[in-house]
Parts: sequence; structure tokens; C-alpha cells
Amino acid sequence: MVTSPTRELITADELTIAFATDEGYADVLRQVSLGVRAGESVGLVGESGSGKSVTCKALLGQIEAGGRLVSGDVQWEGATLLGRAGRRHLREVRGRRMATIPQDPMTALDPVFTIGYQIEEVCRHARGMSRQQSRERAIELLELAGVPSPTQRLRQYPHEFSGGMQQRVLIAMALAAEPDLIIADEPTTALDVTVQGQILALLRSLKDQLGLSVLLVSHDLGVVAEICDRVLVMYAGAIVEQGSSDQIFNRPQHPYTQGLLASTPRVDVPGQDRLGGIPGVPPSPYHRVEGCAFRPRGPAATEQCRQEPVLEPIGEGRVACWHPGGP
Repeated sequence: MVTSPTRELITADELTIAFATDEGYADVLRQVSLGVRAGESVGLVGESGSGKSVTCKALLGQIEAGGRLVSGDVQWEGATLLGRAGRRHLREVRGRRMATIPQDPMTALDPVFTIGYQIEEVCRHARGMSRQQSRERAIELLELAGVPSPTQRLRQYPHEFSGGMQQRVLIAMALAAEPDLIIADEPTTALDVTVQGQILALLRSLKDQLGLSVLLVSHDLGVVAEICDRVLVMYAGAIVEQGSSDQIFNRPQHPYTQGLLASTPRVDVPGQDRLGGIPGVPPSPYHRVEGCAFRPRGPAATEQCRQEPVLEPIGEGRVACWHPGGP
């Protein structure tokens, strides 16, 4: 499956999503716009609570109970996936052309069914395969995902697999529908460093081999640097900077992006004896900060920062900051 690198697969246009509170609704996502092209890998990064997972759920049409769409749209190849008009199209796309790798492999697999049954079920449902065809395909997928002795492994249960092997099974399940796009929500969070490297190498290899598009969600910038062509930085439910991986990692403009990089160990930076940090804590979506959400933590905040900035072109990327580039 080789696709054109210029065709837009999925887009979110000024997506605002609110969740219910005792005091009314609070915006958890605020005018989020993003897109993933065919054959492209995009990283979505930010601290816990910045809105990354909610963005993924919105793209998949899985807004949790208590949440509602305030404004905006999500489209697959130009056709909406939201509301009554997009319901049928969403059923055709989700699980077939758009698959997901969930965050925690330890809880994502059903403990009462064998690995083979769970992969084969996807093959039969998404691709209409017979029982024999789905079994043969499950063996191929486990082998593709780097699971040794796949024929024997099909008969085993999730508890007989390590965390890394469970993650490989989830990757095999995501590939079973032969999707165009895989949304990987923190796919290495529960794994040790060595296994993380193996999973990232596998995702990168599969992307190149199959022509997949990948939306990789992470709070770990090192993980994103391994695989992504472009990077979107989220803070307090909004995208505050976006650009190529080279621009984000080598010429960051937003002070939040700079703070994230300063707090990340980098072997390519000489003399990094001490990691930096970002003072303060992220704001609660239920108690909005006046103007720029990063203002209370920004090292160069001014009175102008009491007005909310918008994403503006800066060099190779776009930044939502009144004082880009640093003090």
C-alpha cells in the first residue's frame, strides 16, 4: 500500500470540545486545527492534560460521555466524520482505513480470548476474510510485528506475553485492517527504554514498508524525534507551535517548546550537565487564564500577553506567541 505523499487524509478544522462541570461546560480543546497527509508521520506532544488524547478521540469520533462538540469539523479526505451527516462515513473509515494503537498494552487486550482470536476477529470484520484466511493473515501480521513463533503464539493468552510483546500484538491488530492511518496514543509509555526503542524502530520500519501515515501522540520529545516528519506542540488544549521536526528541535520559537526541550536529556547537546525545567503548573481547563494560557509560566510575559495569541507563520513553522524566539 503506497500512497501519494501530498494527499490529505484527515483534517481537524478549528475543533473546540467542551466537557460538563458543576459550573457549566469548560473548553478542553480550543480551536485545534491539524492535518495528516498520506505517507506522513506527525507528532503531537505536550504535558499530561494538554489535550492530546482528547484530540485523538475526536478524530476517531469517540468523544467521551459528558463531552460535546462546540465548533469545528473533522474530515476524512474532504468528507465530514462528525454529526449525523458523518455517521455513516465514520463507520466506513474507523477500524478500516483509520486504526489506533492504544496507550496501555497491559489493559487493551481482552484477557479471556487468545491472541489469535482477537487478531482474526479484526481480519474477519474489517476485511471480510474467512476463518482460514483470517488465521493465515494473523500469522503473517504477528511475524510482520516481530513476534517470534507466531503459529504457536496465536494459541496463547495476553497474560503469557510481556508488555513489549503485547504492544507488538496491538500493532498487528491495527495493521489487520490494512489502514491508511494509524493513531498511536503514547504507544511506549508502559515499556522500558530498551523495548521502547524496539517498538519505535518497528513503527518506523512499517511506515516506510507499507506507506502508512502515523499520528504519534507523546509527552516524550525523544520518542517523537525518532519517527516524525512534523511536530505539533499542544498546551492547555490548544496548538501553540507547529513545524518540521528539524525546526521544532533545532529552532523552537515558543517558550513552552523551548522549556520542553530544555527538560529533555539530549546526547547531541554538549555540556548539558543539568536539565532545565518549566516553573509552575499547567492551567486547569475549568479555570481559564486571561489571554495567553502560558502567561503565568512564561519567562518573558508582558502586558500584551493578557491578549490571546493566534498561530502565525514564523520562519518554517507557525507559533502562537507574542514574543517568539525567547526573551
